[in-house]
Amino acid sequence: MEPIYFKDAGIIDDADYSRTEKFNKQKTEKLVLLYNDILGIIEPDAKREGLKDTPLRVAKSIQYFTQGYNLDPKKMLATATFNEDYKQMVLVKDIEIYSLCEHHMIPFYGKAHIAYIPNGKITGLSKIARIADAYARRLQVQERLTMQIRDCIQESLNPMGVAVVIEAHHLCMMMRGVQKQNSVTTTSAFTGIFLSETKTREEFIHLIGTKLH
Repeated sequence: MEPIYFKDAGIIDDADYSRTEKFNKQKTEKLVLLYNDILGIIEPDAKREGLKDTPLRVAKSIQYFTQGYNLDPKKMLATATFNEDYKQMVLVKDIEIYSLCEHHMIPFYGKAHIAYIPNGKITGLSKIARIADAYARRLQVQERLTMQIRDCIQESLNPMGVAVVIEAHHLCMMMRGVQKQNSVTTTSAFTGIFLSETKTREEFIHLIGTKLH
């Protein structure tokens, strides 16, 4: 089902500004009905003014939070792949990520550090951040997210190695459950030279922990 464009009339800053967003009309209508039902179950006064447009807002928000299902990360890399004889580490670190835990649909957020060692091909640096977003904007677990980013780069560029580390705070641990406010979950995934050569892996770990700016 193709997404359609329509003007978001709910956000107008001045006469010269309006925002156009992309949503699927049929999907939005179905979600509005469902969120109306949810509000009716959990809120004693679901018809009050502050909740009047909440089902529509949430219907659009959840589509934005899960827009990664409509994106193909491998195609993203393919649009910006270049031949280059560079064989040293390329590292993009501190990439902000925001995702939804698939177990409770509660957010987790943090930073991804992604490196690869080219083997004749490089990609645009912004594409590294974009593929992280494309996989994060889905219902996820951090472990899978880490491996999906790694595998996408490995399969698309065929580098000598890929390294991915993600550090994240999970609101399902902070707001409910054990309610541990300062816990951080770290996951890692490596291929190629990052697995076989300890010095290369240690260099990566050192660089992501070093403030160079």
